Amino acid sequence: MYKVLILSYYFPPMGLSGVQRTAKFVKYMHKFNWQPTVITTGKTAYFAHDLALLKEVEAAGVEIIRTEAFDINSVLGNKYGTVTMPQEFIRKLMSNISKAIFIPDNKFSWAKKAYEIAREKLKNEHFDILYVTIPPFSPFTYAAKLKKEFDIPLFVDYRDLWFGNHFAFYPTPYHKYKHKKLEYAALKASTKVIVNNRKKKEMLITTYKFLTFDDINIIPHGYDQDDFDKEMALPKDPTKMKITHSGLFYETITPEYMLKAFKKLTVERPDIASNIKLEFIGHLRKENKKLITELGLNQYIIDLGYMEHPDVIKRLKSTDVLWLMIGESKNADTISPGKLYEYFGSRKPILGSVIEGAAKTSLSEYGASYITKPYDIDEIKNALIKINADYKAGQLPVPKEEFVVKHDREFLTEQLVKSFQFYLRLV
Repeated sequence: MYKVLILSYYFPPMGLSGVQRTAKFVKYMHKFNWQPTVITTGKTAYFAHDLALLKEVEAAGVEIIRTEAFDINSVLGNKYGTVTMPQEFIRKLMSNISKAIFIPDNKFSWAKKAYEIAREKLKNEHFDILYVTIPPFSPFTYAAKLKKEFDIPLFVDYRDLWFGNHFAFYPTPYHKYKHKKLEYAALKASTKVIVNNRKKKEMLITTYKFLTFDDINIIPHGYDQDDFDKEMALPKDPTKMKITHSGLFYETITPEYMLKAFKKLTVERPDIASNIKLEFIGHLRKENKKLITELGLNQYIIDLGYMEHPDVIKRLKSTDVLWLMIGESKNADTISPGKLYEYFGSRKPILGSVIEGAAKTSLSEYGASYITKPYDIDEIKNALIKINADYKAGQLPVPKEEFVVKHDREFLTEQLVKSFQFYLRLV
């Protein structure tokens, strides 16, 4: 078999969407004659853990090497395991302080340890490809060193942008300069760049003129059909239409405008509001719960908290409509959240309150979408009225199957390993 060495800070048993792309890639690599070895974190505090995802990658025979490096998450949480997510203003403040102190990020200690482990593996064992997934960005700089030392092809997977990231914070011109310089050097050393949408590709080519169209492959986020085949939908109340959101709220991604639109619906069309339940899967922060109470919406809300991935799939299969929001921020048009593509796998109608950009384009191509601007309360309210009417009439839209199947994780993994093999044939 071919062998790939992977540097991935976010990996099961960590939960949340950041781990799934890499976890699902390694799950299916063996089907295409590739054996992955993953270097990742040891025990560390984090906002969510998912043992089901861990069992999945272990069952696939993935070799996992865990570091015991210093990790700031565990220091701040003062323990290992799952820690409570703070209020958003505290989280953002701590994040900005960290970004002011650490360049490129506070995962440098882990990245150095991962580099040392990878270096020993490469000395003693043959690997065909070195693969790093970002963020965090620290391991990319160390992967570039490994590429130069061992002359091994380096593939970097951008889940999010580095320089110009939509949530980047550069407190001084030096921070901005240093980030760009580090990324420039790492990209110069890279063999191939992988991104998850065209907007990211365009942004990288515009920022770094040495990159060509052929240097960057697009492999979108996806869903695992195996998950949807294994999990059964849950019984639901036939008298209520359920609208579900799965995932976190942070930065400019907020339930505020949806909740205010729904409040307006309860006033103007209580007959419609009384037939709807809003379901939240994931961490609904204290400030979000406070807003729900202030708006008098508790009777309409189902707060399920964080759930392991198989239970999330059951809920996605059991709902009537899915909802997501992407607000305004710098380069937010490059955002295509992983949960959107898992929504596609459910084949359910989607209400997308999003800005112009990659996510809106995908929603339009999906073909079963109601799209509104993210902050337009009246437009969201009117979309809820339209959705309710279609639901009552049995006319909720159906997605385009040819679009959906292009995002199956197994198919996407095949595209990834084909890019590995195409390069190896060239050399």
